[in-house]
Amino acid sequence: MLAIWRSSETQSLDIPVLLASATPSYESLTNALQKKFSWIKLRQRAGNAHIPEMERVDLRGKSLIHGFSEQALASMKLCLERKEQVLIFLNRRGYAPTLMCHQCGWIAACDHCDVNLTVHKRANKLHCHHCDTQKALLHTCPECQSEELFTVGEGTEQIETQLHTLFKDTPILRIDRDSTQRKSAMAKLTQKIHEHDQAILIGTQMLAKGHHFPNVTLVIIMDADAGLFSSDFRGMERTAQLITQVAGRAGRAKKPGHVLLQTYHPDHAAIECLCNLGYEHFAIDGLAERKSLSLPPFYHQVIIRAESANEQEAMQLLAAMRNDLEPYLSKDVYLVVLVCCHHCPQSRTT
Repeated sequence: MLAIWRSSETQSLDIPVLLASATPSYESLTNALQKKFSWIKLRQRAGNAHIPEMERVDLRGKSLIHGFSEQALASMKLCLERKEQVLIFLNRRGYAPTLMCHQCGWIAACDHCDVNLTVHKRANKLHCHHCDTQKALLHTCPECQSEELFTVGEGTEQIETQLHTLFKDTPILRIDRDSTQRKSAMAKLTQKIHEHDQAILIGTQMLAKGHHFPNVTLVIIMDADAGLFSSDFRGMERTAQLITQVAGRAGRAKKPGHVLLQTYHPDHAAIECLCNLGYEHFAIDGLAERKSLSLPPFYHQVIIRAESANEQEAMQLLAAMRNDLEPYLSKDVYLVVLVCCHHCPQSRTT
């Protein structure tokens, strides 16, 4: 956005702006459709590379092995036997997203926000990925003193541990924010990837774009449903972008690529459209829905957020701002006040 603004402010200098993306935002796509942007479409990959085939793996009623379907594991074995590489995508770092008590149902939650604390076993800590609060990993429930605590869900750290038991002789490399914190860690991991013919790469969205791994021929997206039912109206757009970007890591050289999407909703219209027609058709359908619901990029939204441990203070501030703004707003502008108190698990709208 800054580059576009700078170019418009300096038109006398004739500075062009090139926006390049396989998954343009809905805003950029709208500007292209409305001829505000020139739209140059690249319909094929560089060299002899082909766009990978995307296949949905129906998880309904299936038994999973460490989060993987039998089809995914079989495909991984075949890929490794051919001396090729597999990329596993799971956009959740850490060992598990939730720590729970078996006796009373207590869940480890952040003291400062409403997010569950993520378990990091190697670092022996609980970490809030929202506000960065950290504390030592608990082994006793603070509510009932039970020692029967267990984790719910999988993160990249757990998947790495589990794959070591399934593929003992295969190099397994995890790439996420935790494994690349040290200086030059990312460069060293990338070098290892290029050194091995066969390997399993596990990563978050850090692996989604900007990397060229010519020997990656199989991509497995463990949780393709993430974002399908998000309360954020941009949730579907971001999910589709991530899936498309991760899928693009497969088959970037001479060897063909294949993508497996593990999903409990294989017949969902969004998943079906993305797999069969691609991101462009998906985004154009999404834009039609946005327009019918009066959402951006066809309508503008502004958020003014007040956060306070005291709900009444936040309410008073927002009410005062509303009273000050209303005389200057047209009838087409709607004001919605959403109050969220840090120490209250529920929010309310007025």
